[in-house]
Amino acid sequence: MTSVLISGASIAGPALAFWLARRGVDVTVVEKSHTLRGGGYPIDIRGTALGVVDRMGLLPRLREAHVDTRRITFLNADGSTVASIRPDAIAGGDGSDLEVRRGDLAEILHDTVRDDVEFLFDNSIVALHEHPGGVDVTFRSGLQRTYDRVIGADGLHSTVRSLVFGAEEQFHRYLGYCFAGFTLPNHLGLRQEAVMWNEPGRAAALYAVGAGESVHGFLSFGLAEAPFGAFRDPDAQRDLVASVFEGDGWEVPGLVKAMNEADDLFFDTVSQIRMPQWSSGRVALAGDAAHAPSFLTGQGSSLALVGAYVLAGHLDDFAAYERVMRPFVLANQDLVDVGNAELFPGTAEALAARNEALRSRETLPAEAARPEHSALTLPDFS
Repeated sequence: MTSVLISGASIAGPALAFWLARRGVDVTVVEKSHTLRGGGYPIDIRGTALGVVDRMGLLPRLREAHVDTRRITFLNADGSTVASIRPDAIAGGDGSDLEVRRGDLAEILHDTVRDDVEFLFDNSIVALHEHPGGVDVTFRSGLQRTYDRVIGADGLHSTVRSLVFGAEEQFHRYLGYCFAGFTLPNHLGLRQEAVMWNEPGRAAALYAVGAGESVHGFLSFGLAEAPFGAFRDPDAQRDLVASVFEGDGWEVPGLVKAMNEADDLFFDTVSQIRMPQWSSGRVALAGDAAHAPSFLTGQGSSLALVGAYVLAGHLDDFAAYERVMRPFVLANQDLVDVGNAELFPGTAEALAARNEALRSRETLPAEAARPEHSALTLPDFS
């Protein structure tokens, strides 16, 4: 029986484990966190990815978990309203898209495979040695095992990628923005909606998934160079964000205070991973580890789901996996470019133009789904 080790238990990892287990593969998933992280900010499943979750039999559960954000309200610097519009008027959609909390999707995937797959939580890969008989793996706990294949599905800052392909910086395409996400009390009473405040180069947002007592807070800003030194230093992250938003109005001071007190702060750059190849020998990458498109495209989770399906079907031919997936990935990565995010205009002129465009969309019907979302027809591996 073929044995496969997957690093990462978020989305791409468990989705890949599902398809491999169905094909009779002996699968182990290692995850550095102590447990799955539930809840979290919403992500989208759309286009080709809807076909994947349908084939997995997960559509009913995901429809139950659908968030259904009703509106996004954009604010001026003084807190006055620019426009209040439907989310699909920005992202595009045909009414079939699903919006679920990232943690809810991870939990549903885990529930689907946990009886067929070995999970090693609170552990990680520290060394890989490939030889003709397989890949010897050393784990942080000291455990040592040999697998036929190793798959890195461990995110933007992938450990497997760094061990096999080298430093992240050579593949990291920084798009010019950073963001901090955290939870805070819902003192504005928001319900199934988001509110975004802007100044040139800066944005603050509150995102209410339901009508609960807490909301997701986001502070995003433009920065010329990626702050690689802050990735593993929460104090440096908080200091950087606080300095950028110092003196701003609306609810921003409260958001900065909440960020400083939050125990769930998530800080990162808005970036893509672009690599000439996603595999080397018996090791391959999946999801954001291989081809992060950035959250500005809204396609990270969808690409992870589709890539997991394609990789499972081509486990013995990584080159075929890349031939099928790469055009689809590039089409979606190309939806955004460096410094041109519509949500975060960098100048007063660009902000005014964006606001005028938003006002015009208030009365427009929802945009059709973007062709890039469905640019790949799923292969049939049955």
